Amino acid sequence: EDLAQLIYDLKAINPQARVSVKLVGSPGIGTVAAGVAKANADVVQVSGHDGGTGASPLSSIKHAGSPWELGAAEVHRTLVENNLRDSVLMRVDGGIRTGYDVVAGALLGGEEFGFGTVAMVAAGCVMARVCHLNTCPVGVTTQRPELRAKFPGVAEHVVNYFAFVAEEVREVMAELGYRNLGEVVGKGNVNLLPRSDGRVPKKTGGMTTAFLTDLPKTDWVAPGPVNSGKGNPVRENGPMWDDEILAMPDVAKVIETGEGVVTVEESVVNVNRAAVTRVSGAVARKWSDSGLPDGAKINFELTGSAGQSFCAFNSNGLDVKLTGEANDYVCKGIHGGKVVIVPPPLTGTTSGKDFDSSLNSIIGNTALYGATGGKLFAAGRAGERFAVRNSGATTVVEGAGEHCCEYMTNGVVVVLGPTGRNIGAAMTGGVSYFLEGAEAEALSEDERLAAMQRRLNPGTVRAKRITATIGQQFLKDLIQEHYDNTGSTQAKGLLADWDAALGRFWQVVPPSMEADENVADDDVTAANRAAAAAASSNSTAPVTV
Repeated sequence: EDLAQLIYDLKAINPQARVSVKLVGSPGIGTVAAGVAKANADVVQVSGHDGGTGASPLSSIKHAGSPWELGAAEVHRTLVENNLRDSVLMRVDGGIRTGYDVVAGALLGGEEFGFGTVAMVAAGCVMARVCHLNTCPVGVTTQRPELRAKFPGVAEHVVNYFAFVAEEVREVMAELGYRNLGEVVGKGNVNLLPRSDGRVPKKTGGMTTAFLTDLPKTDWVAPGPVNSGKGNPVRENGPMWDDEILAMPDVAKVIETGEGVVTVEESVVNVNRAAVTRVSGAVARKWSDSGLPDGAKINFELTGSAGQSFCAFNSNGLDVKLTGEANDYVCKGIHGGKVVIVPPPLTGTTSGKDFDSSLNSIIGNTALYGATGGKLFAAGRAGERFAVRNSGATTVVEGAGEHCCEYMTNGVVVVLGPTGRNIGAAMTGGVSYFLEGAEAEALSEDERLAAMQRRLNPGTVRAKRITATIGQQFLKDLIQEHYDNTGSTQAKGLLADWDAALGRFWQVVPPSMEADENVADDDVTAANRAAAAAASSNSTAPVTV
């Protein structure tokens, strides 16, 4: 389900993209490949245990996966038996080095073939296996000028190598009686035969190769290489909610010219997956990842219950306000803009009193997955794995489930409500703020810290009070912005008695952020600024010769 949604999102942001899913050659891979084909992928890539980067651990190089031949045969068989073979293109890789390997892969169902290690060797790599140490002796994987100068390769070496591979492919096909590679694909049941010299090795005497030679018979014929124009067309999501938005003349004009402001008022329902995503793709196609130019903007005023991946990959210049709720993956991969999600007025009450949004969920799981920028303000609680892999977004929500800020590398997260366990697992950057409940005021400071630490992942982050004046003001300004955008009663109450509220916040930081101005004590920040100023003045001082 999650993989299918990711494929849908990628095709939403770029309808022309061919989506490839890489699978490790191992028993049971055929069932997975069938699911990938049904999920609308364009390419299934079967990778074997051989080949790979020289920087991998020895255990991975020697013991990960199975030969690609086993995976390719099972994938081809499963796709044929389930009438899915014409839905996807199959690519194989993992130690492919010769034309013989290419033909063998084609016989087992492969249509494309990946060359990695051997192409690097053709370019000059000596397989020193120090790719990660910046000490490559022939200058392939290093930034050191003296080592890069030793790089011996030229593009013609690689071209020459592939010319020899292609010649060998032609020779092997001629021996088998085929004119082109497309005729070979999937013909393992005809051209792969057991050894006929009568020898039966002792170690493999009980092994059968029927799973390689008894491939199912089919009338399917490989369509040909993608770049020949004969390959399968890119599979599409079909009509999307965004298509109607992009058809609006005012919206199209802003995207095309980069000028003007337009407001779109529409409703969404939960079958509208990845709403606003294709609009972001159109903006990115015209203006790159910088988004719309300054002064141009598309404002969305939406109502309803949005489906999965609402505002995925959102671009600068797109500001979205949703009155309602949203499903999982809100703002997945968001790069810019602002997204505000609020409940309908007076939701859940008939008394006319303020609705306490902090007691109710308003967005689903895994919001802000892989975000690199932008802002999200949600007047309500989020689900599990909130801000997982956040790499630059700023957000305020009013509660979150377990594993909040998992794998976070940058950005700011503020949670104005209860949070589940395992906060900050593998978090390496960014800063997050968590509000403890009012019941904690009856406890001592040590007890309050212990309660917070029980919810943290202690291996990667620590919790501390907000001692930096800059950090205190930053948090207040962010909560004020949250209130201005959502009208949250939770934010309103905290701002009304800020001094008391500040003492209920915990700042969760990884080691890399200890010296940040929002984290470090004021005297430490002052000392760091003085040192930086001194270093700057020394570097620009005139030198007397």
